[in-house]
Amino acid sequence: MLFRILHDEASGVLSYLLGDEATREAVLIDPRSSDRVVLDAVLHAERLKLRWILRTHDHEGAQPHEARRLLAWRVPLVQGRERTGATVPADGERLPFGNEVIQVMLTPGHTRDGLSFRWRDRVFCGGLLATQACPLQPQPEDAAALWDSVRCRLFSLPDETLLFAGHARRSRVVSTVLEQRRWHPQFAALSRDAYLARMAAKVRGVGSAGNGRSVASAR
Repeated sequence: MLFRILHDEASGVLSYLLGDEATREAVLIDPRSSDRVVLDAVLHAERLKLRWILRTHDHEGAQPHEARRLLAWRVPLVQGRERTGATVPADGERLPFGNEVIQVMLTPGHTRDGLSFRWRDRVFCGGLLATQACPLQPQPEDAAALWDSVRCRLFSLPDETLLFAGHARRSRVVSTVLEQRRWHPQFAALSRDAYLARMAAKVRGVGSAGNGRSVASAR
């Protein structure tokens, strides 16, 4: 198998390339359309044929045209949010490429339609764990769903499962279920009620700060 990590240091965004060496079929997870020249060069150099584009999340407001640009690759685009031309999978759906299979996990929270993708001993979980690293969505769209996705879905996987983030800012790209279950600063240290209260307080704080700026501007 071929496995590549692409990291944009400016934004912290991570993309992943998986390739089956026997059949030369490949999958891209969370690619950016702006990186197409680079990604096409990697696919060409490795003699890979793209089979799927998989997105753990879609920031509709900030990137309204990104899905359309990714569809220009002319391969199936899989994501949780309905968009013209995109495929919305079912929980547990299996996506084959070459001799390999990726399993879909519905994991809303960072965005309301978030997905994770399980392959072999690893899960690509987007913005579920690095809760403030995403430049486009620093707070979860649905904090209660995020808690349940992490605690009930991710943390129920075997201890050795590798968790690959969708964003990293001077932090680790990969960890394990055991590590996150024991030491994550929010999902391990807080109760569900305490976590939701903290998220609600942050939302109120952002709103108050915004109101303060508006008053200052009016003066």
